[in-house]
Parts: sequence; structure tokens; C-alpha cells
Amino acid sequence: MKRTVSHSQLYPALIVVLILSAGLSVTRGAMTLPAGQSLLAIWDGIWGSSLTSLKSFQQAVVWELRMPRTLLAMAIGALLSVCGAITQGLFRNPLADPGIIGVSTGAGLGAALSIVLLPMSVAAVATPIAAFLGGLLTTLLVYRLAQSSQGTSVVILLLAGVAIAAFAGAAIGFLTYIADDQTLRDLSLWGMGTLNGASFPLAGLALATLVITLVAAQRDAGQLNALLIGEPEARHTGIDVERLKLRMIVVAAIGVGVSVSITGVIGFLGLVVPHLVRMLVGPDHRILLPLSALLGAGLLMMADVAARILMAPAELPVGLMTALIGAPFFTVLLIKQRRHLL
Repeated sequence: MKRTVSHSQLYPALIVVLILSAGLSVTRGAMTLPAGQSLLAIWDGIWGSSLTSLKSFQQAVVWELRMPRTLLAMAIGALLSVCGAITQGLFRNPLADPGIIGVSTGAGLGAALSIVLLPMSVAAVATPIAAFLGGLLTTLLVYRLAQSSQGTSVVILLLAGVAIAAFAGAAIGFLTYIADDQTLRDLSLWGMGTLNGASFPLAGLALATLVITLVAAQRDAGQLNALLIGEPEARHTGIDVERLKLRMIVVAAIGVGVSVSITGVIGFLGLVVPHLVRMLVGPDHRILLPLSALLGAGLLMMADVAARILMAPAELPVGLMTALIGAPFFTVLLIKQRRHLL
């Protein structure tokens, strides 16, 4: 696949996009506030000063609502994109995404069980935990089904992921059928992805998971590059392919599990972002992973801004925005690149 730009050109461009997206995220929303004063409110929140002229409730909107939401969108966008790049490298398929091994659907099933079967007061705390455990357990089950005495088959891993995802999807459908009206609404919002529950602790958890995921993936970036030429060739270079697969599957599962446990299911980022970056700079994971993180963070923040202002004061689920933006954009990319894919 021919590269169109160098990574030295793309890094500063994406950093600028990231900064502009963060600025829009903290200054735009249903409540119109001066951009300069909003930024001063953030300064005041960090340093305890009193430079802004905003009223106390306006400062609370900026510091307590928009700031953690911006940080969470940044972390989740980067996390999903990095996990997408890992999955595409593992399966040697630029059209793969983390959902292909069933982690997203498994996490959704865990969340659905919590929302439908537990009292509302308990579900508020238990749902993120149940979602994370559902995603992790699903991934481990899929990996176990793909293991044999000859090693781990990527094809069986894929098929097992599809089968488990279908079963989990059916279970979610059954839970949706028996849910009452309020629970059904909660399930629907969870399935569409939302950043409404953003807080500094959740943003901190997502950022910490992002750092761990990116560091772990970057450490194995060279081995992922070797895996692209085929498993036998990678083994001949001295790489323990089975251990590499297990590490990358667990890393991707933890990343997506934490993401889904916090925000629900946000689609298309893990598919579109790594694919776009790969078309721009090539398949080298040492470059692909950090650039995917930057682009994913910026795109999710921009999608969240659009979700907040398009139907203000109402708010669209951010997962709908990523699908509405990502699907047509990805279709155009595929049309332009179809000669390379065929």
C-alpha cells in the first residue's frame, strides 16, 4: 500500500487536530459560553486562581462537566483506535476490528445482565464492572476454543469470536425483550455509546488504561511487523508467536473491555482510524500505533462536540455520531483503495 505522507509530517498535524478538538470540546455545548473565559475557567480549576469572569454555575459546567468529558473522549478514542490497530495486525487484515473476537458483544452482555437483572441503585455501580468482566471472559473463552496442540489458529479464533458474539447478541436481544420501559431505554443508550457519565476518576482510569495498552503494544510493535509476513516466517526470526498472540489478545481485550465498561459500545473508531493511518504512512506498527491514538482521540472529541450541539439542548449518543461519520467516510476510502484491496 503506497504511503502518501511521511510520519514526520503527520505527527504535528495530528497534534494540532488534537489541541483544536480539545479546545472545541471544552468551549462548545448546549450552553453558549465565551471560549476565552471557558479556557480561563480551566486554568482556575487547575491552579485554584480566579481569573475567569464566569459565574459559579458556568464554571461548574466547564470544569466539572466539559473538562472530564473531554479527557474521557480523548482517552477512549485513542484506546479504541490502538486496540483496532493491534487487532488488525494480529489478524493481518486491515478490515478487522476489536469486535471480531467478541469482546465488545461480551462486554455488552455483561452490561445488559447488570442493567436488567439488578436493582437500579446497584446497577449504576455494577454495570461497568460487569461489562469489563463480560468482555474479558468472552475473550478468554474465544482464545481457549482456538487453542490446539498445533498452537492457536487465527481462523478458529475468528470463527469462535463470530459464534460467541452471535450468542451474546441473542442473549442481549432476550434481555431487551423482557426489560421494562426505563431499563429498555438504559440498554439502548448503552448500546449506542455515551459519554454522559464522564468524571475525573473515570477519565483517569481510561487514561491509565490507554498508557498501559499503548506501552504494551509499542513494546511488541516490531514483532507485530514480523507477523505481517506470516506466522512461519515470524517463527523463523525467533519470535514466540503463541505468546505474542496471547499478549496482544489480552491487551486488546482489556483496552476494549475498559472502554465499553465506561462508555458503552462506540463503533467504527477501531476499524476506520488504524486503516486510515495505515493508508497514509504504511503498516509499520511502531508508527501506526501512536498515530492511531492521536487521530482516534481527536475524532472522538469532534464527534462528541457534534453530538452535543446538533440537537441542543438534547444530545445524541456519541456512538451514533461515530457511525454516521465513519460509515460514509470509510466507504469512500474503500472505493478509492479498492484496486489495492482486490
